Amino acid sequence: MDDTQTLPDLGPDASLLLVDDDEPFLRRLAKAMEKRGFSVETAGSVVAGKAIATARPAAYAVIDLRLEDGNGLDVVEVLREKRPDARIVVLTGYGAIATAVAAVKIGATDYLSKPADANAIVQALLTTGSDLPPPPENPMSADRVRWEHIQRVYELCDRNVSETARRLNMHRRTLQRILAKRSPQ
Repeated sequence: MDDTQTLPDLGPDASLLLVDDDEPFLRRLAKAMEKRGFSVETAGSVVAGKAIATARPAAYAVIDLRLEDGNGLDVVEVLREKRPDARIVVLTGYGAIATAVAAVKIGATDYLSKPADANAIVQALLTTGSDLPPPPENPMSADRVRWEHIQRVYELCDRNVSETARRLNMHRRTLQRILAKRSPQ
């Protein structure tokens, strides 16, 4: 996380709900967002996120799409119902157009792929109207995009190599070699 000291104008309510099951990432992001003036509350699951969204709906939220106990979009729905003016950013390690569209339809303000730094998240939370965000400074390489797609299909197939290879129209051994390697940068 980048420690920039310029504080954004958050308005009268700077409450922020962070929902992510990656505990170290959640702690680092919470600390970074507090330094930027947000009043942060964290949750590590869909159940905890929905409970907080119901009891104390935040003005801002950053919600991970895939959580151990379900889908982060369920938290987005509860928060949108309780607080229609909330600015919500959905984060995921498995960026896909279909999930981005679903997140926005349900009420997310923006959608970012992990890893996203605190400055990018703040910018996504505070961008309003027709302001288009600037293009990313370090976009993913074509190899990384391919690797992310393979990983997403592999996860959707419940980590079944044979089924993933069939869906990707790829030889099973080739897929096994790709999965055994580290992710490209």
